[in-house]
Amino acid sequence: MPERTVPVSEQTVRQLALEDPSGLWELYRGELRQKPGMPFAHNQAQILLAAQLIQQLDRRRFEVRSNSGHVRRSPENYFIPDVFVFPVELATEFGDKVVLEWYGTPLPLIVEIWSPSTADYDVNTKLVEYARRGDLEIWLIHPFDRTLTAWRRQSDGTYAEVSQTGGTGQPSALPNVTIDLEALFD
Repeated sequence: MPERTVPVSEQTVRQLALEDPSGLWELYRGELRQKPGMPFAHNQAQILLAAQLIQQLDRRRFEVRSNSGHVRRSPENYFIPDVFVFPVELATEFGDKVVLEWYGTPLPLIVEIWSPSTADYDVNTKLVEYARRGDLEIWLIHPFDRTLTAWRRQSDGTYAEVSQTGGTGQPSALPNVTIDLEALFD
């Protein structure tokens, strides 16, 4: 007889993520998933991207998260993007409460960084779910191939794909932000 898994509730994943924050718990289709450790090139690109965003964004308008905070598509789907940007007004509901930080509305930028251990899951699951959420711009940075693929939401709800190697990346939803891709790949 095949083994049946019992879906995890939204409340359970929120509680687990608070009790074990270093566990980096996600939820996909009601099943718990723990983000694995990542190689140096992934981690380096992630931290350098977050630093560039933090340096350029007006903190009165936007905040940056790197491997923390969750984005929610439904009660069965909570993800921890490698990097994301959100408007500060979305954080006001958290205040001083001890609750899981999560965002259910479309965000200006969500980024996943390619890693051998998570490539299929990121591309076939997380990027698809971000598009279903309606996030304005979704990036996949590949530090080994030194490429950026961006999907930009169009007014009709579809996404236009743009790929580039090197140079700079400019998120369309974040005016006056320019990411030096060469710095991420060095």
